[in-house]
Amino acid sequence: MAMWAIMFRNRAIAVGFGGLAAVLAAPTTKGHTEGSEAAITCTNPVSGTSWEITIDYRKATVDANPAEITKAQISWFDPKDGGNYRLDRNSGDLKASVASSTGGYFRHGRCSLDKSR
Repeated sequence: MAMWAIMFRNRAIAVGFGGLAAVLAAPTTKGHTEGSEAAITCTNPVSGTSWEITIDYRKATVDANPAEITKAQISWFDPKDGGNYRLDRNSGDLKASVASSTGGYFRHGRCSLDKSR
């Protein structure tokens, strides 16, 4: 077999494995793949107030704010309220820490990951 044929075969195999690895590594959340957008409803466990957040897995954003998305959690900063948010992708627990001149405070919520669109 000619040297160029061996090199071509090896590259084709490497590209094939690389593509397979990329597909297998794509994060999912209850059926949502990296290329999709999901609207998630979150609820304050004390007051019962609920709100919706939009996660864009392809752009790695939450409500258009840059986010870090891993298999375990999604974290982002919201400049509107100054909160640093962390959403646990397994339990749906949402925690926010907000800095203030008096030392800051924490907020907690619960998000319904299984009912997202």
